[in-house]
Amino acid sequence: MAVDIQFYNQTDEAVERYEQMIERVVVETLKQENLAHEFIECSFIFVDNEQIREINANYRQKDAVTDVITFAIEDETPGEIKIQGVPMPRMLGDVFISLPRTREQAERFGHSFDRELSFLAVHGCLHLLGYDHLVKEEEEIMFAKQEDVLNALGIRR
Repeated sequence: MAVDIQFYNQTDEAVERYEQMIERVVVETLKQENLAHEFIECSFIFVDNEQIREINANYRQKDAVTDVITFAIEDETPGEIKIQGVPMPRMLGDVFISLPRTREQAERFGHSFDRELSFLAVHGCLHLLGYDHLVKEEEEIMFAKQEDVLNALGIRR
């Protein structure tokens, strides 16, 4: 499997250790989704609460802090032209994660920061792959997939 994950840090924190965790989670997610034969590209951007609030307000019209926001490139719009016949990596999109919100949620839920960050990484990756949780049936599928990935990696609450 070839996966190219670009990391961008827009915080004052050192994030190298987080990058290794996220790469591990993304690789396992792609493996479980039977995408080992594809060349995949995506990016993860670390932000603070104010930055993610602004993104949420600008793009989702929700003026509130959230934990993770994804922008999937493969979300098609009507009339969009697809490039065909050119071998290119499958570009999934961008995942923005608020590190302060990750810490807040880890404390609130009573588990480690590493577990919460890993959860948000698989959650974001699944969104990039087209999964959602707007209705109960979709939520059950997506949340089961999240747990499968985390359990396969031994990441427990």
